[in-house]
Amino acid sequence: MIFIVIRIDIRPEKREDFLAGITKYSAQVREEPGNLMFSCFASVERPDEYAVLANYVDQAAGEAHVSSAHAQWFFGWLPSVVATVPRIVYQELPPGVDWSEMGEVVLER
Repeated sequence: MIFIVIRIDIRPEKREDFLAGITKYSAQVREEPGNLMFSCFASVERPDEYAVLANYVDQAAGEAHVSSAHAQWFFGWLPSVVATVPRIVYQELPPGVDWSEMGEVVLER
């Protein structure tokens, strides 16, 4: 499984453009075979900071995503709305490693 986190700092005057573009792009990515999750979140402390979380079943799915027409559009469009080059954490996890429960949190029964 591939796990990706991207930090995106946008230009304040481009917020509406960014939100429209990321909404369109998110819907397209979620339809890809091999995509497990794709979500964009706004920072509660910094109004111009967003985080994108993505999961793909494997490297082949990630490569198919990067070569898709909508990803190529997104990579070309993103510089028009960002304040800085986005930062990424890319982690390929070994087979069988997946989301697990957070041990520090115990539900009340």
